[in-house]
Amino acid sequence: MKENGSQFSALSSEWDRRTFFRWLKFNAVGGIGIGVQLAALGVFRSWLELDYLLATGLAVEIAVIHNFLWHERFTWADRPAPRRVHSLLRLAKFNASNGAVSIAGNLVLMRLLVGEAKLNYVASNVVAIVICSLVNFLLSDRFVFEAGETPAAISS
Repeated sequence: MKENGSQFSALSSEWDRRTFFRWLKFNAVGGIGIGVQLAALGVFRSWLELDYLLATGLAVEIAVIHNFLWHERFTWADRPAPRRVHSLLRLAKFNASNGAVSIAGNLVLMRLLVGEAKLNYVASNVVAIVICSLVNFLLSDRFVFEAGETPAAISS
């Protein structure tokens, strides 16, 4: 009985280690994505003088697409899509989950922080990104890049 317990402990430890390193990769990609989002926000808001909410929504969508491409090739490279159509399905799932959390979360938080509290739009955007990223990691790992994903499961 003890042997099974130690095997479970070893498996749990390996899973924890893999999840931790995947989380680090997720955050590295997200960190670059923050730069992409803030740069896009600056262009849309300062140069094109778009409304801060429209600028935020567009900037978030650009960052979501950027992050998906890197997550598929780096963060979850050990869970490759078997065919291009499966990658497109993943993009749709990523946009529907991470994109929805990021866009809705960013817009709500920006409305509260900038619109109501009158805080700086860049600092407010960083706060919104951090809050949304926690939910997005779980959605990505469990829904978009599922460990047990098979071609049969995807196409059904």
